[in-house]
Amino acid sequence: MDFSAKFESGLPYGEFLEKYATDDQHQRWDEFHASISLTDAQKTLLHSFVRDMKVLVLAGTWCGDCVNQCPIFEHFVAESSRIHVRYFDRDDNPDLAEELQICGGARVPSLLFLSEDGYVCGRYGDRTISKYRDMVSTLEGAACPTGIPGDASLTQQVVQDWLDEFERIQWMLRTSGRLRKLHGD
Repeated sequence: MDFSAKFESGLPYGEFLEKYATDDQHQRWDEFHASISLTDAQKTLLHSFVRDMKVLVLAGTWCGDCVNQCPIFEHFVAESSRIHVRYFDRDDNPDLAEELQICGGARVPSLLFLSEDGYVCGRYGDRTISKYRDMVSTLEGAACPTGIPGDASLTQQVVQDWLDEFERIQWMLRTSGRLRKLHGD
């Protein structure tokens, strides 16, 4: 699959919600988005990014895991002009869902990170390590959360987990010999 071309057909966050979310789903995404805040240190880190990164996000507006994670990415985008995110509905993009399978299924959210010139740099998704640790510690409840904001400390941990992955990809791009030659740095 030409992921760079696919990226161009994706939707920005707001357009994705307008196209796919019901009023109730949109409200849940908005409420979770409003509950997120980044620390000064997290903002400083995001401001330090110097390489453009493209991020394809396979999601579903109906999915509680997406409700509790995708709005985090928009906070990153707001702090760094180097992060470019495009959203894809899982059910409307079976080709992408097939390519981004996790554990044998079309799980969401699934992210694919690309360099500015379209090379795959990483995949991440479904849930972060902090979320899985929380789930394993309780081993009860639904397989897909409701999307209702829960424990604030868990949310902060998940924000940091995602930021760690965005940072990892940024430093991969920053230290790439190919990109350093391209940018003369």
